Amino acid sequence: MTITCFIRYEIDPFQREAFAEYAARWGRIIPRCGGDLVGYFLPHEGTNNVAWGLIAFDTLAAYEAYRSRRKSDAECCSNFAFAQSKRLIQSEERTFLEIVEGTFRVAASKNGDPV
Repeated sequence: MTITCFIRYEIDPFQREAFAEYAARWGRIIPRCGGDLVGYFLPHEGTNNVAWGLIAFDTLAAYEAYRSRRKSDAECCSNFAFAQSKRLIQSEERTFLEIVEGTFRVAASKNGDPV
């Protein structure tokens, strides 16, 4: 079973570029520490102060091992310090989700039926 950590960030909308830099750094850190980075997402239209990060793990135990490895990763610690120094994240919430079989990445065909 895959567990996805869904992180909802409330960000300073004037720090959008700094958040993009923060997220890009996770693209190197997360895989190195054992997570499967699904992606980071910035607001595009509508609400301008909410961003998301999604990281998948095989199990909650794998997530805990990832968290442990993160604590000793120098780039990880530096990235957290960067976010704090810029004050770009106002708050964050974590929710753990599981995929409903048959519903993830189902592409549409030309006639509208799932592929």
